[in-house]
Amino acid sequence: MLFSEILAQVTPAAEQSISLPEGWGQGRALFGGLTAAIAWQHIHYGASEEQALRSFTVSFVAPVQPGQAVLRRRLLREGKNVTQIAAEIIQGDDVVLSALASYGRTRESAVVVTDTPVAQVPPREQGLPFPKVALMPEFTHHFDYVVTVGGLPFTGNKSREFGGWMRFCTESNPMTIGYLLGLVDAWPPALLPHLSQPAPASSLTWTIEFPEPLNSQRQSSDWWQYVAHIDYAAHGYGHTHAHIWDESGELVAISRQTVTVFG
Repeated sequence: MLFSEILAQVTPAAEQSISLPEGWGQGRALFGGLTAAIAWQHIHYGASEEQALRSFTVSFVAPVQPGQAVLRRRLLREGKNVTQIAAEIIQGDDVVLSALASYGRTRESAVVVTDTPVAQVPPREQGLPFPKVALMPEFTHHFDYVVTVGGLPFTGNKSREFGGWMRFCTESNPMTIGYLLGLVDAWPPALLPHLSQPAPASSLTWTIEFPEPLNSQRQSSDWWQYVAHIDYAAHGYGHTHAHIWDESGELVAISRQTVTVFG
C-alpha cells in the first residue's frame, strides 16, 4: 500500500477508525514517519487554512502495529494568531502515539533573522546508497537514500554528523508536510553509524519545525538534503538535531529527536 493511499484513509472526523497496513515495518512496530504523518493528516483537517504549521511534536508511546487503530483529535485552543491541536493514535485501550501541532498566522514583526544554515551536503555521486536487501527494514524499500555525510549504519564511523540525500522511490506527488515527515524519519538515527554491528534503535520523541510553508511545486520524488548532528549520546539515549533542505539548498525544516539505542 502506497504512502499516499494510507494517508487518504484519514477523514475530517475528529474520531475515526483506520486500517494500518503491512509492508511498512520498522523492527517490531510500524515505521514512525508513517504514523507521524497519519497524526499530522488528522490534525491538519482541524486547522485553519489561514494559519501555517510552525511546529509538530510526536511522542512514540508504544509500538504501533498493523491492523485497526482509532484516531482521536482535540482542539486545545484556537486563537486569532495561534492554534494548538492534539491527536492520538489508539490501539486496544492504549495510546500508542501522541502528537501536538502548533499553527500560527503570518504577521508583521520588527524581528527579522532569516539567515539560515547553508546546505553543505556533498553531491550524490560521491555517496553510498542504502542497499535494497531483505535485511533492511520493510519501510526503507519505499525510499532512495544516498549517504554523503558520515558513514553507513553499523560501520563503526564515529562522525557526529550523518546524512545525505533522500526521496520517495515508489510514488511522485506534490510535496506535503505528511510526505516530508515520512522522508525525515526515514533516516536511521545518527547514532547507528557509531555501532559496528546491528542493534535496535528508535525515536522516543520528535519535534520538527517549519520556517516557511512548503513549496507546493516540489514533488515527493524530488531529491531532498538531510544532515543530522549528535548533540549528546550516552547511557542508551541520544539527542540529535537535523536540518532539511530541498534540492536547491532552501531550508525547509529543523528537526530534533531523542533516540533510544540498544547497543
